[in-house]
Amino acid sequence: MWDYTEKVKDHFYNPRNAGAVADANAVGEVGSISCGDALRLTLKVDPADERILDAGFQTFGCGSAIASSSALTEIIRGMTLDDALKVTNQDIADFLEGLPPEKMHCSVMGREALAAAVANYRGETWVDDHEEGDLVCKCFAVDAVMIENVVRENKLSSVAEVTNYTKAGGSCASCHEKIEDILSTVMAERGEVFQAAGKAAPAAPAKSNGLSNLERIRLIEKTIAELRPQLQADHGDIELMDVEGKTITVRLTGACTGCQLAGATLGGVQQRLIEALGEFVRVVPAQAAHSAAGA
Repeated sequence: MWDYTEKVKDHFYNPRNAGAVADANAVGEVGSISCGDALRLTLKVDPADERILDAGFQTFGCGSAIASSSALTEIIRGMTLDDALKVTNQDIADFLEGLPPEKMHCSVMGREALAAAVANYRGETWVDDHEEGDLVCKCFAVDAVMIENVVRENKLSSVAEVTNYTKAGGSCASCHEKIEDILSTVMAERGEVFQAAGKAAPAAPAKSNGLSNLERIRLIEKTIAELRPQLQADHGDIELMDVEGKTITVRLTGACTGCQLAGATLGGVQQRLIEALGEFVRVVPAQAAHSAAGA
């Protein structure tokens, strides 16, 4: 179980500015449900001085993703767009009094959503993907430019750190060599030499904890059953639909269907399952899983 600060817990259990902003004139969307995290940031910007009057978020992801999104909206409200663009992912982590190393990618996602929203307001084109040849990690759809930027901004020096900040290399590990090449190039720019011998193993492989497939499914069922009373108290419910490797498909019913905070609900379920299983898993809604299968 990761060691979360009290401020991270507070922003997860009591997220600020959750939901879409009414009359928003700037929208930034990053991530993908199929990759485990997605964020939609909406802003209301005063055209007179480009000051952010209001900010809201809708997040699908773990507790750290929700907390990071909540923190971001608190940080940038009242800022001009130019000042907001100076906010770094480390600023978000510092606002939360720290994030576990394995969760730093959540603060990076918030920084990208902000850049996308500002570009949207200014009528510019912002893209978070590149040509196929630049795609480094196919498991999590992370491209070379993103890795280069994160390595530069956060002075990273190992594959494990890149995984913590971007998820790249945290699944099949087939992209580690490409990540090493990027580290070598960027570290050379700052007069450092990448030491391949000191690289760590993949940061996010599953830990079986000795569980058989049947025991694992039963633990998933038990964890979801423990969460159901909380949802039922708000006239909602959740049902386990399928377990396929690291992807757990569920169906939200009742008041949870179409709720603006459905993403936060699923993120909370995902976090509880990660902690119960001791491995990284993705919790996706049934309709999203069906869409992905038909794509």
